[in-house]
Amino acid sequence: MAAARMGLKTALFTLNVDLIAQMSCNPAIGGIAKGHLVREVDALGGIMGEITDAVGIQFRLLNTSRGPAVWSPRAQCDKQAYRLKMREVLESQPNLTIKQAEVADLIVENIHCHPECSEAKPNEVEGPAVCSDDLPRTCRGLHLRDGRTIGASAVIITTGTFLNGLIHCGEQQYPAGRSGEPNAVLLGESLKQLGLRGCRLKTGTPPRLDGRTIDWSRFELQPGDADPTPFSFRTKKVAHHDSQVPCYIAWTTLETHRIISDNVHRSPMYSGQIQSIGPRYCPSIEDKIVKFPDKTTHQLFLEPEGLNTHEIYVNGMSTSLPVEVQMEILKSIPGLETAEMLRPGYAIEYDSIDPTELERTLETKKIAGLFLAGQINGTSGYEEAACQGLMAGINAALKTKDEAPLILDRTEAYTAILIDDLISKGTNEPYRMFTSRAEFRLHLRIDNADRRLTPHGRRIGLISDTAWLDFQSKQQRMQAMKQLLEKTRVTASVLEKITETPSISCHPERSEAKPNEVEGPAVSLDTANERPTANHLSSALGQTLSQLLKRPEITIEVLASALQALDPVFFDRNDSPAPSVVKLSSEVRNELKSIETEIKYEGYLLQQQRAIDRLKKAEQRAIPDWFDYGAVSGLSREMQETLLKIRPHTLAHASRIPGVTPAAVSLVNVYIEIQSKRRQQAVVL
Repeated sequence: MAAARMGLKTALFTLNVDLIAQMSCNPAIGGIAKGHLVREVDALGGIMGEITDAVGIQFRLLNTSRGPAVWSPRAQCDKQAYRLKMREVLESQPNLTIKQAEVADLIVENIHCHPECSEAKPNEVEGPAVCSDDLPRTCRGLHLRDGRTIGASAVIITTGTFLNGLIHCGEQQYPAGRSGEPNAVLLGESLKQLGLRGCRLKTGTPPRLDGRTIDWSRFELQPGDADPTPFSFRTKKVAHHDSQVPCYIAWTTLETHRIISDNVHRSPMYSGQIQSIGPRYCPSIEDKIVKFPDKTTHQLFLEPEGLNTHEIYVNGMSTSLPVEVQMEILKSIPGLETAEMLRPGYAIEYDSIDPTELERTLETKKIAGLFLAGQINGTSGYEEAACQGLMAGINAALKTKDEAPLILDRTEAYTAILIDDLISKGTNEPYRMFTSRAEFRLHLRIDNADRRLTPHGRRIGLISDTAWLDFQSKQQRMQAMKQLLEKTRVTASVLEKITETPSISCHPERSEAKPNEVEGPAVSLDTANERPTANHLSSALGQTLSQLLKRPEITIEVLASALQALDPVFFDRNDSPAPSVVKLSSEVRNELKSIETEIKYEGYLLQQQRAIDRLKKAEQRAIPDWFDYGAVSGLSREMQETLLKIRPHTLAHASRIPGVTPAAVSLVNVYIEIQSKRRQQAVVL
């Protein structure tokens, strides 16, 4: 989509056109940190957020009991509608052609190959023969299984779990990309022949149930937000705003744990049948029981797969145990005694490529024009794959146009953190994004993703004129409101307006929120008792509203009535939906909360900005391509091998590589100067 929108003729090859954007696992988008990634994809001009807003059937803003840096949106989607809507958008995109075919091989050419290598012959299955010397190579296209050859200036591979995929369910195992679909064997073997380092990873999925056979009265209701926060900055109101469906919370029992413990030897993870490493932060139910024996119960979520199906996804019960054991487990959970299982859970092993083989653009170091994105790079989740796919598409298009690549740094996007982590550290397990991976997460909030990234999207051609005008108008509105808060002083009349008018709850969208072990306690809506009185605020007379807002007990909602009187235009949006169960539309409320964050956390933001400036200074110290690590006296052989493998571009990049010490970075810094002077002297001679 990115390459097509940037004006390039683009083809998308898939094994089954009818299953484009099929949600293999949980039909949900977003979550902790993942919601940040979707916002960033949207800010750059991607479409995942807009599609989610159109087909989401339950929306929740997570972590609102904590600081704004970790607020994350999550949406339960209609699985079928997501796939159909995505295909509709893709098929309507100019310059994009969708083809159903299996890619069997890549066309890779050696550049300036030595004459002695001329006898090497390409092979349609194994790929072009590789010259014995480490010569530069470039990807020129691909071979399809049906015999066709497709030429291309750049190729992006996004294979998900299909690359030599192998499904495990108890003692049974069979090749598949996901349940009911063939895997990609030929392409997998072709990539091996190209000399790219690979590894084997594993993930899993839980059973699906027939909702008509579940006793719903036994479970705790988990509704969506009363006024959902959209994923896309271009969405005014989500499609199912007034028709959301609930999820439900269930719990395992001691009997559940007994059944799993008695049968854990039959799990491929514990029988030795699976050697690959699974996702640490999305463990199977048997992993939970074995690794946390002190826990007497584990939380499960019963989530609908769509509006036109009775199928229910059992979130938290990923398993590869035999089918009959899965049935026993389900019957041990109160409310699921009579539940019918429509699809069993299973584990799947698949091939991936060591991401340290990649440049920051997601182009492979060994083969020019070949880009990798998604689970093939060792990540897990739709959101991690989406941001990689977008960046790979952008950089493939820019390379084709002979333009400078788009390289984000760690200080401006979670997307950049993900890519930097992968290419610097690699991964031996499916990589999942967390807010804790960010050094400056207060700067990387969901509310300012557009301010951080939309100018980049506009520059490369992914943001339309209309979207750009909307973005500029929003920034101007917010700047004007911030200036109003900074200039307006608290007078007796303003104080009266603040204290006499009922305030809006801090998070009205969580009006029916329940406490949750994962998200923490729900935000209390009983703010009337905590409302500041005139006596309490008398000391604020003469202060600016921004100074008042910095008080911990004062939120922007407390000031909303006074602000509406001062600037009614900000609150009157002709194109915004009328407020429903709250006094502010989600659009107005989210802009106000963003302004509040900038003011309330101003000191922390300035402190982080100084740290960001220091990091950027280190990033500017480049390590030349010609730098010889072997000539650095004092570097251990292990350190030399690590640095040669990763080939960091800057000193800051080198410092983030596991095992590279600050002393080693200092040595490299010194020897950059030494080797540079030697090269200059050699040129003179």
